[in-house]
Amino acid sequence: MAVHGIDLGTTNSAIARTGADGRPQVLAGLSGEPTTPSVVLFASPGEHVVGEGARREARLDPEHVCALVKRRMGDAEWRFVAHGKAWSAPAVSSLILKSLVADAEFAGDHPKSVVITVPAYFGDEERRATVLAGTYADLDVLDVLSEPIAAALSYGFGRLDGGPDLSKGDTSETVLVYDLGGGTFDATVIELADRRISVLAVEGDHQLGGADWDERIALHLSRRFCADNPDAEDPLDDSAGAQALVLAAERAKHQLTDAESTDVVVAHDGARSTITLTRAEVEELTAPLLRRTLDLTKACLAEAARRGVPRVDGILLVGGSSRMPAVAAAITKELGDRFSGEPRLHDPDLAVARGAALYGEKKELERMVGADLRSRGRLRDGAPLGDAAPADLDAACRRVADAYGVPIGQVRRAIEIQVDTVVSRGFGVLAVNGFTGRLEPTWLVHRNDRLPVRTRRSFGTVRPDQDAINVTIVEQQGQVESDRVGDVKVLIEGEISGIPPGFDEGSEVRVTFEMGFDGVLHVHAFHVDAGIPLELSATTGATLSQAEVARERDQLGKLRRRE
Repeated sequence: MAVHGIDLGTTNSAIARTGADGRPQVLAGLSGEPTTPSVVLFASPGEHVVGEGARREARLDPEHVCALVKRRMGDAEWRFVAHGKAWSAPAVSSLILKSLVADAEFAGDHPKSVVITVPAYFGDEERRATVLAGTYADLDVLDVLSEPIAAALSYGFGRLDGGPDLSKGDTSETVLVYDLGGGTFDATVIELADRRISVLAVEGDHQLGGADWDERIALHLSRRFCADNPDAEDPLDDSAGAQALVLAAERAKHQLTDAESTDVVVAHDGARSTITLTRAEVEELTAPLLRRTLDLTKACLAEAARRGVPRVDGILLVGGSSRMPAVAAAITKELGDRFSGEPRLHDPDLAVARGAALYGEKKELERMVGADLRSRGRLRDGAPLGDAAPADLDAACRRVADAYGVPIGQVRRAIEIQVDTVVSRGFGVLAVNGFTGRLEPTWLVHRNDRLPVRTRRSFGTVRPDQDAINVTIVEQQGQVESDRVGDVKVLIEGEISGIPPGFDEGSEVRVTFEMGFDGVLHVHAFHVDAGIPLELSATTGATLSQAEVARERDQLGKLRRRE
């Protein structure tokens, strides 16, 4: 029955499932570690290595080691080339997913259906690319879940870190999830109340994370090394030297979480330096990065305040990089008047995977209860469980609990707790402004609109007897909605063609946007007078062509994992 939850991270990934008691359990593989480095070494044209082994090889064979691939998700042009073969971000990510599956199989599980987490600020193409990665790994991706929601789920079941017990519905708490991972950052205000998790506001940057701290530290170490050894080559000018320096910087950052100073040995080009690095130095070097997270957090809190929540009850620090002492100190100093108590580290490395497992259990139990009701004629096809009579729903929960040997309370909890979220980006249509004559984005869906969304807008044709209409759907790129075409990302395009003559300028073209809890956008355009429809959705074809997908499937099928 188990649906596994996967935290597909920028620097580390993890897989979890719920046990017989409903508690989420992270599954460790052969290494015995709960997380796997999200690093892939293409050892040869037909072999690859994932995890710590690949990470160690980054120093020796950097040209064939791919890291931080999550930052490339949704980038249709990016490829990692190794041994003459090109790999898209979903293809590389699928190898990480397969490694996690192998770890779960070592632990006695056989994952097939999964929930994969993504940063809250991921757009449509990034989410679709994540689904494609799961498909490449032969997994059934039931849902793509925002990481802060997963963290809130693990916190909100009262089993971890003394959080409220959502299953009892007798508590209300509003929290800010500050999620600073290895390569992404999200700030999300979430309300936990009445058996419901509701996202009120979200901000973020999926090009900001702990890896940027590592780069700043590595640059500092490089300068110190070059000052000590003026005749030696700069380590950053050599790919192997740069990899070694970044790894040393990462280790130093981890050590400075607990220590005030540490010594870093840099050896390159026949020279060697021992560089003393202090926590104060690192905090000064990386202050602009921390400032960026605080600005985004303030914007998130401002949006929550606009929605009637001026203060939060607490702040949860999630993501391994949130362990840095400067994070909690800066949040307390600058935002202390907006929350109670102290920022709390909430299972920073594993909360997301655990929350994804809880959500996966919820999805699967909902599916089984729904199937039971429909098979007995107690629920119409496509109708939500809430439409069933309470007595029928209770009976279905009992039957599912008995059939799968789980407590009835676990089934009830899964179907009662609801998760509401918001849109992370704005979406619109390119249309001609009737006053200026310019082509501009018209925004139909706005960032922080509550999901699900269904909205409609009417436009007009620009000339009489127009025989075709181009429909271009765009996505917001910056923090604010822009009216400049150059500031937006084209998401999908289509054409209403074959329109017969006889229709005047301004004939109605009705455009409808629909987006569910998965954050995937579906568009329906309709020439009203001619009765010609156009259906669009942001499928994986928007990122990779079908030919590319077929090629990568074949390429992945020939690649063997090396232990």
